[in-house]
Amino acid sequence: MAQEKKVTNYELEKIKEFIETIKYGSVNIIIQDGKIVQIDKSEKIRV
Repeated sequence: MAQEKKVTNYELEKIKEFIETIKYGSVNIIIQDGKIVQIDKSEKIRV
């Protein structure tokens, strides 16, 4: 039976923070072996 992978509260809070603070752009979640290993935020500035 496969081991269950859990998302931590810290990871969820960081994702939430990035989504709430970005106006234009993207949030990317990098997963390796079923675990979140990186969260990237790319923000665009429109002029």
